[in-house]
Amino acid sequence: MDTIIEEKLRDYFDEMVVYKDLKKSNFFKSLSLPSFLRDWVLKKFEDEDGEFDIEEIAQFVQTYLPKKEDWDVGIKNRIIMEYENVKILTKIMVNIDISTQEISFYLPAFDLSPHETIIEADVWQECKEQLSQGRECWGVVELGYRPPTEQPRQPGKIKLISFTDFCPYVVDLDYYKELRAEFSVHEWIDILLGAIDYNASGYKDEPEKRAVLTRLLPFVEKRLNLMELAPKGTGKSYIYGSISKYGNLSAGYMTRAKLFYDLGKHLEGLVYNSDFIAFDEIQKMQFSDMKEMGAALQTYMENGNVTISGHSGLADAGIILLGNIPQEIMDDTKLMIGDLPSLFHDTAMLDRFHGFIKGWEIPRMNDDMKISGWGLNSEYFCTILHLLRDDASYRAIVDEIVEYPEKSDTRDAEAVKRIATAYLKLLFPHVRNSSDVNRREFMQYCLRPAYKMRKSIRRQQGILDIEYRGKDIPVFTVKGE
Repeated sequence: MDTIIEEKLRDYFDEMVVYKDLKKSNFFKSLSLPSFLRDWVLKKFEDEDGEFDIEEIAQFVQTYLPKKEDWDVGIKNRIIMEYENVKILTKIMVNIDISTQEISFYLPAFDLSPHETIIEADVWQECKEQLSQGRECWGVVELGYRPPTEQPRQPGKIKLISFTDFCPYVVDLDYYKELRAEFSVHEWIDILLGAIDYNASGYKDEPEKRAVLTRLLPFVEKRLNLMELAPKGTGKSYIYGSISKYGNLSAGYMTRAKLFYDLGKHLEGLVYNSDFIAFDEIQKMQFSDMKEMGAALQTYMENGNVTISGHSGLADAGIILLGNIPQEIMDDTKLMIGDLPSLFHDTAMLDRFHGFIKGWEIPRMNDDMKISGWGLNSEYFCTILHLLRDDASYRAIVDEIVEYPEKSDTRDAEAVKRIATAYLKLLFPHVRNSSDVNRREFMQYCLRPAYKMRKSIRRQQGILDIEYRGKDIPVFTVKGE
């Protein structure tokens, strides 16, 4: 990133900026920390010049961020056998048993399930405001042991003693919006890249930079469904799996219970607890029941409804497909999705995807693209993106300024406007009403890319089904442009 932009960034964002040097990242890579955790730790230990003590950080990580094997072979025994209270930084989610009103929790990182745990009434009163949000959250959990008793008969359980929210500061979304006005769109694009660990100077031009940032659209817009096929080594898994604590990167095997709702355990699935679910290496992904999963996904992707016998609800997570693609079919006029699981070959299913990301427009990762300088704290940045999801004012602006023919296909119109809204939140968060919008910039950076992303979906439908062949999406224009 340009030195002048770095200086402006530090002046305006102050405490929300951290020094990152991914060119010398072997130390942090060995710790297996996602970006938002790494930046949180850096902020805790760095001085004003970005210097830190490696041994001090290593000791902190070993103590408070244990791996699963550390839990299995040591920490769990210390809690149960030695009655030791232990503090760790991890994800936690609360479970309330309807029949008994017993409150328990689970720690997904360590496979600690609700039937092994308990939150006693006095502790629940202290932390229920933080933990009763209906989703997984990060924090420092203090764990102890409640031994079994005979009268009344109770099994032994690991208990929650205290909980401290992971976020060490109050995120001021309005302040973030206001500061965006101090930067040009070109400067802001570079700042966004730094926030997700990329060095803007490592890209040959702005189109390459913007292609990378397209991956952030599901971070800011609810139920935005996208498909990306890209060559290996372009960083798909990294962005979706490491940048945000609110997303979920899944691979291998997926069941309807895990994704939507587990009737046996009465547990809400990933769509309830994540901003997006990215299916990594989708060509290799296996589903427990292809037909059942296809029907459930189509319903959910259309309107956010989760309907399973005995359960119904609404969720906001976007569905993202990530896959590799050979060079000879990097062309949306050819069939690109032939190797995807069969449930995604259906044109009705394809219609639920709002847009397609041409991952071959993103260059293969190299050291010059890794940040080495000051950037927005990824933990702060992912929280900002999460909060922007609830701001409906951007969609109202898009509805007001975007025009298209009255008889346009409803799904096409919704897809283009939803993607354009996500771009507006990401690149122009400072706009408050339609008069704030630079029409030319909106067309270039929001509406035209949204149109192209939807057009690629339409082309794939046309290849699969003659009914869609030759049908194009309408021309979208901006009032006042």
